[in-house]
Amino acid sequence: MKLKRIWIGAAAIMLLITFTGTAAAQELIPIEQLGKNLFFDRISEPDRMSCAECHDPKVGFTGPIAGINKRGAVYRGAVPQRFGNRKPPTAAYATLSPIFHKETEVGGDEVFFVGGNFWDGRATGEHLGNPAADQAQGPFLNPVEQNNPSKQAVCEQVASSKYAGLFEEVWGPGSLNCSMEGVDSTYDKIGLSIAAYENSSEVNQFSSKYDAYLAGNAMLTDEEALGLELFEGKAMCSQCHISQTGTNGEPPLFTDFTYDNLGVPRNPQNPFYFMDSVFLDDGTAINPDGMAWVDPGLGGFLLTRMEWADMAFDNMGKHKVPTLRNVDKRPEAKKPDKEFTKAYGHNGYFKSLESIVNFYNTRDVKDMCPDNFTTEKNAMKMNCWPAPEIQQNVNTEELGDLGLTPEEENALVAFMKTLSDGYQEG
Repeated sequence: MKLKRIWIGAAAIMLLITFTGTAAAQELIPIEQLGKNLFFDRISEPDRMSCAECHDPKVGFTGPIAGINKRGAVYRGAVPQRFGNRKPPTAAYATLSPIFHKETEVGGDEVFFVGGNFWDGRATGEHLGNPAADQAQGPFLNPVEQNNPSKQAVCEQVASSKYAGLFEEVWGPGSLNCSMEGVDSTYDKIGLSIAAYENSSEVNQFSSKYDAYLAGNAMLTDEEALGLELFEGKAMCSQCHISQTGTNGEPPLFTDFTYDNLGVPRNPQNPFYFMDSVFLDDGTAINPDGMAWVDPGLGGFLLTRMEWADMAFDNMGKHKVPTLRNVDKRPEAKKPDKEFTKAYGHNGYFKSLESIVNFYNTRDVKDMCPDNFTTEKNAMKMNCWPAPEIQQNVNTEELGDLGLTPEEENALVAFMKTLSDGYQEG
């Protein structure tokens, strides 16, 4: 079993979080309010897409459309025919990820990577001192997301907004400069402002039932308590999803910010497979590989960096360990008999906590499905699992054959449902 050193860095713009269990979010300070305005503004080409389109607070700052989550789980861009390749990760608690770096296994010689943002870590935080700020700059210029043609185009939309005055109040007179000489600095301030909002107590609330339990203000049910015991024991979840408070009483983040290949199958409903016939403005296909495309994850990013390229093979198929905070957060059902669907895994293959927990428990026990493009629904019906999308580097030490009973699986799910922010006793 891999022993990992956990390092939580202090990012350049990170504000101290006062942990009060179930305390309500505090009033936003000016830079946080500016970041919120940017987060919810449709700064795209055409003007139809904001950050919140894929990171909605109602569902824990991830994908808010049940119909999309039920299928490919990848959200369309500002140009509606265009799709990226992965489901939106949560933007909540993203500011707490350290700058991307490599570490060495405690007591061993295995090298692994920690930190960064995006599923593959490519928003390293090296540029702005905070991976969340680096990440915030990416979607604006991504042609399959917000599709702005340039930093200047983004800057000009901000300059013409109702909150342009707030920008200069926060960053100083003349800071909203869209000239060739000033636009890079302005664009950096946009990223930093969004990260400030994402670091606010409105986003990182630490207000779940589990937080209240740790503070002595709530009791877990018997099933939830069993789930916690399993989470930290037999199921080995806490090996990567840290569940205990830090040495100075910091609330747990339910991630160690490392990367793993869990053996997740390909999602046959991922629209990215069909992006070989959808083209960018320069005439190139979004996904030239079509159905043959395989997601390299962290390994693909490492190939782009000379200093890490020799470690790419050993990291193919690995994706960032997500926080489990808000993992079950969803809007109230408009129809009591119809539950809102969330998607899980980097590609949204799993459609419920029950199914992904069953996968962790039985991946190496059930038969392999005859078709590697079997959907989760059909795999559950046939009592099989498709092959991993990438066979190498699959974690076989911490999942795959956990020996959990159905009752224990249900208890784990019950515990994870205590991690949604906004808990109110009674």
